[in-house]
Amino acid sequence: MSKRSPSPVLSASAVVAGYRDKTILHGLDLHIGAGEIYALLGANGAGKTTTLSLFLGFVAPDEGQVRVAGVDPVGQPAEARRRLAYIPENVALYEHLSARENVAYLLHLAGEAEDREAIDRALAAAGLAESAFDRRVAGFSKGMRQKVAIGLALARNVPALLLDEPTSGLDPQATAEFNRLLGVLRGQGVAILMVTHDLLSAADVADRIGFLDAGRLLEEVAAEGSERFDVRALHHRYGGQAA
Repeated sequence: MSKRSPSPVLSASAVVAGYRDKTILHGLDLHIGAGEIYALLGANGAGKTTTLSLFLGFVAPDEGQVRVAGVDPVGQPAEARRRLAYIPENVALYEHLSARENVAYLLHLAGEAEDREAIDRALAAAGLAESAFDRRVAGFSKGMRQKVAIGLALARNVPALLLDEPTSGLDPQATAEFNRLLGVLRGQGVAILMVTHDLLSAADVADRIGFLDAGRLLEEVAAEGSERFDVRALHHRYGGQAA
C-alpha cells in the first residue's frame, strides 16, 4: 500500500483510469511530498505512462481523485500545468534556438518573466557549461538537452516535476550527473515523480521506489541507511516487472 506523504504535492487517490473501454489503472494510490523523489518502475503496459498522463491532465480518472499542488489537472488544466514541469524521454526543444533562447521562449509561453540573469543562473545550476548557453541546441546530446529542460524547471520554480525514462540512452557518467541534478531539485523542495525501467539509477537517487504491475501498485520500498536499498533483493523480486 502507498504511504501518504504529509501535504502531498502530487496525489492520486483510489484512481481507476484508462482509455475508452480499457481500464489501465486499478485503484492507484500515489502521494509524493515536497522534496521527495519517487521512482515508479514497471514493465511496458504496466500503467506508468497513464500515471504521468493523469497528472498532466491528458487522462481523466473514471474513479478517484488526482491533484497537482491541490489543483485538479482535468478540471483546471492550465492552473495545474503552471505548477509542474514535464521532461519526456526525448526532450523537445527548438532546434534553431540556443539554450538560453529556448528557456526564454518557453518561459514566455508559460506567461513568466524572461530575466536573462535568472535564466543564466538556472542553466548554470542545471550543470550546462556557460560556453553552451548561446549554442543552438540542434547539436546537443540528450544529456545536454535534459540540462536545458531542468534549467527551465529551475527558472520556473515549479513545485512538481514529472520525468519519463530520464536515464534512457545516457552513459553512466551522464546518469550520475542527472541524478545529482535531481538532488538539487529535491533540495529546493520539488516533488519529483520519475517513471523508469532503470532500477539501479532509481536506487541511487529515489527516496521511495514503487512497483507497478498491470495497473496496480504492488509495493513501495523506502530508502534506509547508507545502503539505501537492497538492489539485489529488489531485482530478484521485481526484475520481471521492471525489465
